[in-house]
Amino acid sequence: MKTDTIVILSQRELDKMRKAGRLAAQLLQHLESMVKPGVNTLQLNDEAERWTQAHGAKSAPLGYKGFPKSICTSVNEVVCHGIPNAKQILRDGDIINIDVTPIVDGYHGDTSKTFLVGSPSPKAKKLVEVTQECLRRGIAEVKPGARIGDIGAAIQEYAESQGFSVVRDFVGHGVSNIFHTAPDIPHYGTRGKGKRLRPGMVFTIEPMINEGTWEVEVLSDGWTALTRDRKLSAQFEHTLAVTEDGVEILTQAEGDFSP
Repeated sequence: MKTDTIVILSQRELDKMRKAGRLAAQLLQHLESMVKPGVNTLQLNDEAERWTQAHGAKSAPLGYKGFPKSICTSVNEVVCHGIPNAKQILRDGDIINIDVTPIVDGYHGDTSKTFLVGSPSPKAKKLVEVTQECLRRGIAEVKPGARIGDIGAAIQEYAESQGFSVVRDFVGHGVSNIFHTAPDIPHYGTRGKGKRLRPGMVFTIEPMINEGTWEVEVLSDGWTALTRDRKLSAQFEHTLAVTEDGVEILTQAEGDFSP
């Protein structure tokens, strides 16, 4: 269920979000060691589900609006919501986004990262690097009084300056004890537009950046979104909280970047 009301989280709720975010970051780190040629995406899914249960958490995607698996695995031209499949075997040169959302004590930690499989092409590596920088630049805009449009503008300006495009069909979102809630966080936009950010707001920034056109199409399974031109797409995602003086990344792993 998605609500239109922007919820300001209490310190108690933020503490729960920190725990969920920390576990999400650890899950992504755990799966990273498996990302190599010859591994199929169902293996990644099954290990994620095993690990999540072993840590006393639940996988939010599993059964969400009928989604059949515990994580999303989006390879190459898949923009998002790729469904893990035993027949989908990672090959040298692929890129894969793994999107995880464990639920800890009722609260969601939502994060994703695009990994390189073996040795992708220089263009694929540049796309992944630019996408991660887009996330960094979006997060750097987050502070009390800023506008949602500032986030999207920073991402769009940088992506397009590097010759890439920004997906419009899927956006970041509020998250708490509800998986997807207000506000929407577009990864494109105009500075000074949109709702003002306030301390206690929690949402994801998750830019999807495409090698070619920004346009996508969804397969008949109702989930898998592909680039319309079948060129590459990459994505990075963090859950973050607006603080009194800036931003806190709730899904930041040890050694990860700071805005």
